[in-house]
Amino acid sequence: MRVLSICPSNTELMVFMGLSHLLVGLDDDSDWPSSIQHLPRVGRDLAIDMDKVEALSPDLVVASLSVPGMERNIEQLIQRGIHHIVLNPQSLKDIADDLVVLGKTIHNLKAGSSTAEDFLHDVNLLKQASMSVTSPPSIYFEWWPKPVFSPGGINWLTEVSELSGAYNIFSHLNQASIQTDWEEVRSHNPDVIALAWVGVQQEKMNAGLVKKRPKWNEMKAVRQEKILLLEEELYCRPSPRLIQGAYKLGCLLHPEIYTPLKDSLKTVKEGAN
Repeated sequence: MRVLSICPSNTELMVFMGLSHLLVGLDDDSDWPSSIQHLPRVGRDLAIDMDKVEALSPDLVVASLSVPGMERNIEQLIQRGIHHIVLNPQSLKDIADDLVVLGKTIHNLKAGSSTAEDFLHDVNLLKQASMSVTSPPSIYFEWWPKPVFSPGGINWLTEVSELSGAYNIFSHLNQASIQTDWEEVRSHNPDVIALAWVGVQQEKMNAGLVKKRPKWNEMKAVRQEKILLLEEELYCRPSPRLIQGAYKLGCLLHPEIYTPLKDSLKTVKEGAN
């Protein structure tokens, strides 16, 4: 079966399922793993070139609605009559369910089901570890600095925060994504600030810019140098790599509890390959 992925998280689902050999093309933002970087590209995930998609003659296009603006891709796939599936996960359970659905769609339910089981095994293992944290710190995740976007309660990063032994300052809001401002964030006075800017490489983020925001030098996280620059690919993509992100964050916040888990997390082993 010829499968074309037009979203990085969907590419990662295929890889974790052990089915990357079915991929015949990728969006430009699918940058992991190195073993599939030779495949043809069809454009950025928000501006897919459908002529290139058609030229690759896929049996199935794996599309997504995980980022606003991707609706245009779906509309064009429908208009051109290209066989596709649309994934739109908001939670960790949704990701597990998507693995099963994708496996079934490409006639390999076993691969989807077993990968989902490994993923949920790791979720439960991290959840058990989080119960050992007596005083979970509050954490502010920043997806974008201006305008300011942060995950709300209906989002995998709220769950990742909890699995890592912390809690999202906006977890009480019944939304997937929150547009806020620097003053509102400051009023929450989080213990930890975690920057994971979508589409921006870790080395291009600057903690110094955060310290220059109005009155942010008064915040607990800034005063205690608890500003984390995180790899967006481990936190902003709804794939099993979120387990790697949760484990890494747990090790940063509570190393004595999370570091010993490394050899028990099946997804972390797979993601390191």
